[in-house]
Amino acid sequence: MTTATTPRTHRRPHRAGTTWWKTATGLLLTAVMLFPVYWMLNVSFTRDQDMRKSPPDWFPVHGTLDGYRAVLDQQLPYLATSLVIGLGTVVLTVVLAAPAGYALAKLRPRGAGVIGFLFLVAQMIPGIIMAMGFYAIYLSLGLLQSVPGLIVADSTLAVPFAVLIFTAFMSGIPGELLQAAQMDGAGALRTFRSVVLPMSRNAVVTVSLFAFLWSWSDFVFASTLANGGDHEPITLGIYQYIGNNNQEWNAIMATAVVASLPATVILVLAQRYVAAGVTAGAVKD
Repeated sequence: MTTATTPRTHRRPHRAGTTWWKTATGLLLTAVMLFPVYWMLNVSFTRDQDMRKSPPDWFPVHGTLDGYRAVLDQQLPYLATSLVIGLGTVVLTVVLAAPAGYALAKLRPRGAGVIGFLFLVAQMIPGIIMAMGFYAIYLSLGLLQSVPGLIVADSTLAVPFAVLIFTAFMSGIPGELLQAAQMDGAGALRTFRSVVLPMSRNAVVTVSLFAFLWSWSDFVFASTLANGGDHEPITLGIYQYIGNNNQEWNAIMATAVVASLPATVILVLAQRYVAAGVTAGAVKD
């Protein structure tokens, strides 16, 4: 008679110490990275007479809302201008980059590899060099200190990156779907509008987010092409508080807090689309 023996499973002991120090390290690094954000909030509520206090208050003991009142009284036009510029940059970037990405990914024109390489090189050009070029062009065209001029300038930063994202994403769209659309009588433009673009939602969201963030936080183009005009973005609005003899730090930080909110909300809402859009094309089936 044989007796059945049940195999023993050896479980590795749970090392609580390893988990503890990893968690502690993660929390410490997170605290270090988020400390500038906390300090920005702290200073935004600090009174002017307490700014140079040594040691500084780690909490706004005698908090004030003067900085946020200054935002409501003085910065709303700058915020509105930045919003218009950001949305305009998003629209122009998607309109230009999506068809270009589709052409490079599916239509395969001559020199597609060279064109993709040029888009990659375009991202390495320093913004200040581009700003000087735009200044000379806008001076002759009369586009200095204009919102459309800033939209076009900011789009030049976003379009090369957007084309690469769209190309990588659209390369993964099955060719059978495009062939089926062509068999139904759809041309290249109709196929792009009705099939490719709806399937590229993650890429559209990713490109839109980065284009908005770049235009929202731009200072180089704004200070070069729009300084002194009637429509200045929020980055120049913050810069107005900094002078040779006066720095309104609570107003500066309060404006920075308010200016960070739209980008933060958009990033939180779109993060799952961004993760899918950025990693598109990294894994091949």
